[in-house]
Amino acid sequence: MADLSESSKSGEKLIAVVGPGAIGTTIAAALHEVGRTPMLCGRSAREHLELRHGDDLVTVPGPVLTDPWQIEKGVDLVFLAVKATQVDAAAPWLSALCRPDTVVCVLQNGVEQETAVAPHVPDSPVVPAVVWFPAQPQPDGSVWLRGDARLTLPDVGPAQVVQEVLRASHCTVELATDFTTVAWRKLLQNAVAGLMVLAGRRAGMFAREDIAGLALDYARECLAVARAEGADLGDEVPLEIIGAFQGFPADMGTSILTDREARRPLEWDIRNGVIVRLGRKHGIPTPVSDVVVPLLAAASDGPG
Repeated sequence: MADLSESSKSGEKLIAVVGPGAIGTTIAAALHEVGRTPMLCGRSAREHLELRHGDDLVTVPGPVLTDPWQIEKGVDLVFLAVKATQVDAAAPWLSALCRPDTVVCVLQNGVEQETAVAPHVPDSPVVPAVVWFPAQPQPDGSVWLRGDARLTLPDVGPAQVVQEVLRASHCTVELATDFTTVAWRKLLQNAVAGLMVLAGRRAGMFAREDIAGLALDYARECLAVARAEGADLGDEVPLEIIGAFQGFPADMGTSILTDREARRPLEWDIRNGVIVRLGRKHGIPTPVSDVVVPLLAAASDGPG
């Protein structure tokens, strides 16, 4: 059975990170730095996690648990950092870790986190998060954090639990009264990043005039759907998003491109397919999505 961390023995909140990939490692390292080392739960056994940020190397002690039956008791807070395609597979961890009052903070892309996760934890509050940091897995198993770490959460009571445990860490937590707008702005960015999968290229491709034009058309199409869903986003947002991609290092990747390069299933539906689905719901034409989405789906799921 899993031992309690030192922080839990001292009476502080029990915390678990499910999915110690790039995002999960970043959060685990932030917690460890402020003395709240979490329990680590994942598919592959590891003795520790490593996060590189600038000149700093943070080592988070493990081990990474691989069997939900190792869990002796529930925790106060779960950071769910698996991909949207892995939620069902992570359900046994949620069952083992969650009590009726356990807060589940979902560190995933998209605008449908609560819909996807809540059925697995019907008695626990689910807090969606917008993740604003570039964390890239490295060949040696470490994670490279290439910028500042920041989360945006809805301004609700359970989110304050997340904000408190990360206070004074290298990960800033903001509470947004209009979380819908923030989440949709990030979704526009994620949707445009899907073009990198189809080109097989990193951020430098947005320096091309033709790619920038296509990306701008796509972002404007996504903007129309976002507004129909209640997001308060101005006409300038698509240009800002394309400008941001053009300002990234030319070798900057994205999680969906990393998954494609590793031939893993892609989060194409929650990042891109959602635009088509909700566009149809609102009667909004989505001509760019109608091309992009089938190609992403085929790249993810085949056949062929």
